[in-house]
Amino acid sequence: MSKGRMEAFSDGVFAVIITIMVLEMKSPHGTSLQALIPLIPVFSSYVLSFVYVGIYWTNHHHLLQAVQHVVGSVLWANLHLLFWLSLTPFATAWMGENPLAPWPVALYGAVLLFASIAYFILTKRLIAHQGAGSVLAKSIGGDRKGRVSMVVYIGAIPLAFLRPLLACLCYALVAVMWLIPDRRIEKAIGHNAGIQ
Repeated sequence: MSKGRMEAFSDGVFAVIITIMVLEMKSPHGTSLQALIPLIPVFSSYVLSFVYVGIYWTNHHHLLQAVQHVVGSVLWANLHLLFWLSLTPFATAWMGENPLAPWPVALYGAVLLFASIAYFILTKRLIAHQGAGSVLAKSIGGDRKGRVSMVVYIGAIPLAFLRPLLACLCYALVAVMWLIPDRRIEKAIGHNAGIQ
């Protein structure tokens, strides 16, 4: 089946996730700049989550550029990813309203971990459908960044109970690692277009 419906649905879910996150940020009750100070943790968690959702959206877009068709197992893998990402607004709000509290920080990390596992599964399903010699398989390779991300999350979740700030810094570090553009898929698609 065509990938178009999956792409359109996913884009809609990404947009709703971001909308819900911003609606969770309540305006201050005062009119001075001092009234904004209590909102700093809420805003900080929003920024981090916005970056993460943006990273997933762009990488999801690149994944789908490299495929022509999808099958049922890919649709379910995609829904699995969207499920975990849809929990981002809840985890973001809880962590923002309870800055550096162990359980909210750990839950935030768990959502990040399960979203990364779901993304890994989605890439594997797409590669299995496209074939080992496909553009996608060649461009993703061993997915070192994805594996490193999961290891950092696994370490940061228990760290949230000892040093919540360090756990948050680990989450931010992974986001920075993914902000560095990964052009493997774009290069592979461009190279294939040049050959044809």
